[in-house]
Amino acid sequence: MRLTLLVPELIWPEPTDQNTLGKLSRPGFEWLAARAAYRRQPAAAFEIALARQFGLATPSLGALRLLGEDVSAGAVEGHWLCADPVHLRFHHERIVLADAGAFDLAEDEAREIAAALNAEFADIGQLHVATARRWYLRLNPAGSAFAGASGHVAPPLSAVAGRRVDSEISEHDATLTRWLNEVQMFLHGHPLNTRREQAGQPVLNSLWLWGGGHLTRPSPGQFSAVWSNHPLATGLARAAGTPAHPLPAGLAGLLQLASSGSAPLVVLDTLLPPVLYEDSDGWRQAWQQLETSWFAPLRRSLGRPVRELNIVAPTIYGELHWSLRGIDRWKFWRRSRPLAALAGEIAEGKP
Repeated sequence: MRLTLLVPELIWPEPTDQNTLGKLSRPGFEWLAARAAYRRQPAAAFEIALARQFGLATPSLGALRLLGEDVSAGAVEGHWLCADPVHLRFHHERIVLADAGAFDLAEDEAREIAAALNAEFADIGQLHVATARRWYLRLNPAGSAFAGASGHVAPPLSAVAGRRVDSEISEHDATLTRWLNEVQMFLHGHPLNTRREQAGQPVLNSLWLWGGGHLTRPSPGQFSAVWSNHPLATGLARAAGTPAHPLPAGLAGLLQLASSGSAPLVVLDTLLPPVLYEDSDGWRQAWQQLETSWFAPLRRSLGRPVRELNIVAPTIYGELHWSLRGIDRWKFWRRSRPLAALAGEIAEGKP
């Protein structure tokens, strides 16, 4: 088996945080990293790094993510954007974004707001609510000026959630900025937000538009199958004509389900939400689960049945790559280093 793991935020963003990094049991990953060939590429958002695994440099992420939802391929025709609901707030005179993963938004609330926006802005397009957190905007064919502006939309939500977004907003195309201002004014006066404000809940006061374009299809054949619970990974697989499966519980489950000689891509994105929401306890727990279910078993399985292993980790320090072959398990002279030490060196740009 030639196995590729895509693991965003594998390295905690604060390498000096010993309370987070120093309490992990991680002999499996440390053993793998010590024996691997290592390289670093420029930093990229998780969604961009995922699309690159399929050979797409400028993907239409909105249409691809929608294809990974429970929709037919025909439903993805047209120009689509991700239009995820967000809460923008001022913090120390800066605008900070919280996506719907950082506050409670019920699906019926999401559908109520989306229906009101669809009625108000029917000339622009139609919103589709896949989940309370994941919305999509299909632009009307007549809105050519708006469709052209959507090529200048913001970065993926994973790159900005919980962070300052002043510059991203100011760099929007003027057409988009005007429409978003209208959306924000409309949302400010919507009864649902009034109820949320009275209940002490964050209001839904904007949309984050990103990933615009028509569906782009990657070349088939790079992976034998994709195993993931993330809709973008599922959509990329479907667009490439590659089988897509739910994420198995661990390596043991994958080895039972995948055929020998295959080349699966496994997307392990459980570390991403804790980083976005600065949840060090949640990140540590998710990391330990990955160690138990994937890295420690891979230490025992390298060589057979896993002939080749590639770990790709999009982080703020760059896109990190560790590559191993079965023969690398015999490199006894390479000593394992603690994850905290490795994180410190990566942050300093040494490896």
